[in-house]
Amino acid sequence: MEIKVSKEDGRVPVTLVHVDGNIDSSTAQSFQSQVENLIKGGARDILVDLAHVPYISSAGLRALHAVFNQLRELAPDVSDPEMREGIRAGTYKSPHIKLVNMTSDARKAFDMAGFDMYIDTFDDVKKAIASF
Repeated sequence: MEIKVSKEDGRVPVTLVHVDGNIDSSTAQSFQSQVENLIKGGARDILVDLAHVPYISSAGLRALHAVFNQLRELAPDVSDPEMREGIRAGTYKSPHIKLVNMTSDARKAFDMAGFDMYIDTFDDVKKAIASF
């Protein structure tokens, strides 16, 4: 797995993380560590480009969830009970992490795990950046 990072200017600065390769048990920790280093460096709005990620395992999903939690701790947008209620009602999506260009297999894993309930996904990078 290889990660390339770029910055995009939208309404807020967006850190675009391009991943190339599977995010699975052998790479998830590296993915998570690299994104956490970006957060430590000041990134607060992260768009993960998964166009070249054919497969995401449960370890990869846990890494995405860990990043979601870390961003939420740094800039909570609503209380935990409000977030949980919003997820149940289908009205809450993270304002700080979003995904773009998911392959069909990666989307299946993402949706089956319920991550689509609180992390937005897009098929177009410009629309994703504009959503922050």
